[in-house]
Amino acid sequence: MEDFVVWTVPGSPFARAVFLALEEKGARWRIRALTPMDSKSPAHLARHPFGRMPAIEHGDFRLYETQAALRYIDRILPDPLLTPSDPRGEARMNQLMGVNDWYFFQQVAAPIVFGRAIAPRFGLPADEARIAAALPQARVCIGEIARLLGGQAFMAGDELSLADLLLAPQLSFLPAFAEGQDMLEPHANLRAWIERMEARPSMAATTWDKMSELARAA
Repeated sequence: MEDFVVWTVPGSPFARAVFLALEEKGARWRIRALTPMDSKSPAHLARHPFGRMPAIEHGDFRLYETQAALRYIDRILPDPLLTPSDPRGEARMNQLMGVNDWYFFQQVAAPIVFGRAIAPRFGLPADEARIAAALPQARVCIGEIARLLGGQAFMAGDELSLADLLLAPQLSFLPAFAEGQDMLEPHANLRAWIERMEARPSMAATTWDKMSELARAA
């Protein structure tokens, strides 16, 4: 089978979700590194007309949107299966993937995680007013993810699913800064889930630093 090629800025949590799926499947893949300035370049807009990341190539097949890429990978590489076989488990997985894209990214990642964990890597200042304004709704979002996780080992049940792979790169930033620690403090189950995810070889293989090393070597 052809290698997967992933076009992205190293460190993108959405791209990391794709890398996690490929690692969990034991697939062969390559990163093609972009800079934030490349997102609106003609070459990248030909891959992703909305200028977002990642975009993937698999042979002559091109695809963008992270959820679509994850589901494609799970369909063509079914071992191990990352979609629950029971309808309720699959529905919970889909719900949490939607929560990530529509609520966590908008209410937590964009205003808070970016300011505290990503902007400093690029020498950018944090927007303190934006962070402060986002905190109340961010706590609601984190609390709901923790509620849906409940006492399960993984987001959609007892087995790893695409929801875990999509959420882990986002939530793994939270323990690194004070507001994230504060939001996680009431939710022991979510803190334990982050620890379980961080212990997976796929997470260790796809850190920001390792993606940057691979990009430099490509």
